[in-house]
Amino acid sequence: MRSWLDVRQPHQPLWSKTWPSAQKQKKTASSSRGQIKADISSAEGEAAHQEGAMEPPEDKDGRTFVEVISEKYSPENFPYRRGPGMGVVVVSTGGPQGSPMKDRLNLPSVLVLNSCGISRSGDQAEIAAFCAHVMELDLSHNKLQDWHEISKIVSNIPNLEFLNLSSNPLAGMTLEPRWAEAFSSVRRLVLNNTQVSWDTVLLLTREIPELEELFLCHNEYSSVSPSSVACPTLRLLHITDNCLKDWAEVRKFGSMFPCLDTLVMANNNLSSIQDSKDILQRLFPKLRSINLHNSGLNQWEDIEKLNFFPKLEEVRLQGIPLLQAYTNAERRSLMIAQLPSISLLNGSAVTDSEREDAERFFIRYYLDYPEEELPYRYHSLVNKYGKLEPLAEIDLRPRCRAQVEVHCEEKVEQLSIRLDQTVAELKKQLTTVVQLSTNSMRLYYIDKGSAFGPEEMKYNTRALHSYSIQDGDEILVVPKTK
Repeated sequence: MRSWLDVRQPHQPLWSKTWPSAQKQKKTASSSRGQIKADISSAEGEAAHQEGAMEPPEDKDGRTFVEVISEKYSPENFPYRRGPGMGVVVVSTGGPQGSPMKDRLNLPSVLVLNSCGISRSGDQAEIAAFCAHVMELDLSHNKLQDWHEISKIVSNIPNLEFLNLSSNPLAGMTLEPRWAEAFSSVRRLVLNNTQVSWDTVLLLTREIPELEELFLCHNEYSSVSPSSVACPTLRLLHITDNCLKDWAEVRKFGSMFPCLDTLVMANNNLSSIQDSKDILQRLFPKLRSINLHNSGLNQWEDIEKLNFFPKLEEVRLQGIPLLQAYTNAERRSLMIAQLPSISLLNGSAVTDSEREDAERFFIRYYLDYPEEELPYRYHSLVNKYGKLEPLAEIDLRPRCRAQVEVHCEEKVEQLSIRLDQTVAELKKQLTTVVQLSTNSMRLYYIDKGSAFGPEEMKYNTRALHSYSIQDGDEILVVPKTK
């Protein structure tokens, strides 16, 4: 499953077509839609090196949000005007001469302000004047560590639906409930690599009434606390690269997010799925997709339990200990056979013919296992197809050697010959057998299973396999007469 990458070109928009629930926004003249790459870990340290990225000046205290947008979207740096009335008119505030704010700023509805050294909001009235139409905001890789300052920015962007705060130093920072109300319009929230506390996450899920997607990667969570108030709107939880090992922690997501559609928790070393069928059906009634890449699952019973999620259609399960002993083909076939309701496995569609082949393979794979070791799925598939016989092993590779009889006058020798060699090379091999030079012998091939007579092997460059020589056939060596 893919995650939000915090590094983008300065004019590249935040939202992509990566997630099914992502809504397409209208293109503005000053931004275009881009594909967001999947690996959040690769984003570390790259933001400052992106081509064209705006390098903030040295400032130990950081810069304000207003300063950055005034500079980046000023007519000098962002000169294209979108037509009369489309820009944000800046009313003169009597500021000092040389202020970066001019008579008009050309702000798109998607603001990408990653790695700009932002630590404070700036004048809230100016944010409200500039950003009333903004819908998506990327503030990743900045210096924001005060939730109050963040709330000042967000509270003055009334139409904000997407907010990316990844890689801001928010560890240990307290979010007051009165500040959390500012995030109420957000639908997609990215908090990757912020080390934001779980209590803060719960507060945000309570205060954001229509939150749909939540990204919490690289936050070092080893446990989570349940919430007394469910978040029924959340469809996607992306919580990869944390430290969740016990299924008891995952169980809490079911009660917190009862309408969860997609759960992405790769790289968490989850050891097992411990709940019963009734509990899994009740906790995750709408879960359609789950990603358990690089978890610690090592029992087929854990895979079978995925069948208890009533709506599950897509599974991603690579890099788990259970599958290490199998070939790639065996892994896919055994997984497909174990998961009859899955239509997508590791990103690839499962066709009807592939499923039938996998289920038949599954039966044959377990034919020689003792009864007590047979998986439950084996018996249901035997009821469907019957107890299948093992497939005959057919070697379609061309033969490389043959055992033949070499006849020369009264002499008979058993000889193993290579079939990839030429007639000339065979003659060299026979010189020590029949005591004749290559120029003094004529060769004839005798097919023991054919009614036809000997076939002279007169072309020195012809390969032996073209004669279809089999074990038991004969090579007749006739000395040439002077």
